[in-house]
Amino acid sequence: MNELLERLEARVSSYGSTAVLVALSGGVDSAVVTAVSARARGHANVTAVTAVSPSYPAGELETARSLAAEIGVTHRVIETHEVEREAYARNDELRCFHCKTELYATLSRLAATAGPGVAVLAGANADDLADVRPGLRAATQHGVRNPLLEENVGKVDVRAIASALGLSVADKPALACLSSRVAFGLRIMPSLLSRVDRAEQAIRQLGFDSVRVRHRGPSATIEVPVEDLDRLREYEALEQLLAKLRSLGWDEVSVDPAGYRQGSLNPTR
Repeated sequence: MNELLERLEARVSSYGSTAVLVALSGGVDSAVVTAVSARARGHANVTAVTAVSPSYPAGELETARSLAAEIGVTHRVIETHEVEREAYARNDELRCFHCKTELYATLSRLAATAGPGVAVLAGANADDLADVRPGLRAATQHGVRNPLLEENVGKVDVRAIASALGLSVADKPALACLSSRVAFGLRIMPSLLSRVDRAEQAIRQLGFDSVRVRHRGPSATIEVPVEDLDRLREYEALEQLLAKLRSLGWDEVSVDPAGYRQGSLNPTR
């Protein structure tokens, strides 16, 4: 673990600039990048930046704020407007590219005002290469660095690092933007994202930490980890829960018998 941390710190140090901005979503990957950057550059030279938009799940901003305080770095909140981009709202296979283009362009402008050569860092890890991630191309275009990816660090090691550093999110379920719940080709709208968010919050309140409500047009499916499927299907008030979710705007809502799969709406799945 010490060797892995040294590699990551050396990678962050290699970027040349003294100060760095880190895109901090509140998830474990970006938390580790923030913490490693603070170790490599000094806490005073790291600013964690959280982007808020309709695609950002409710409650995550407080997590991000707490993480920045926990790590001991400055925290800033910005607004991004990817949902207002037609290329994003039409929701084709490049949606993530247009989202990250909006984010990284905003962060690059912020970095430029912070001083010459300020590096912008993000939290992509090596396992992301196995999924559909067009946002990585946007990172390359804007000069955003992903130290976990560059050092070939996958999710298992990321969580181990987070645990070793004592980060409170070490065991937090994977975080993804709300638009990832919408089947490609169905238009992204703030009202739809809010509906998905409310549906997931209702299920999390029952004690299911990892939840995805996939919007498929008139219908929606609920994904929870396979090990939680029986608990959800045997929940005594399941029919009332499904009725509550239907009242949000779907004709039909059902539990996906295959359980949670990362990127299950991606065209390669």
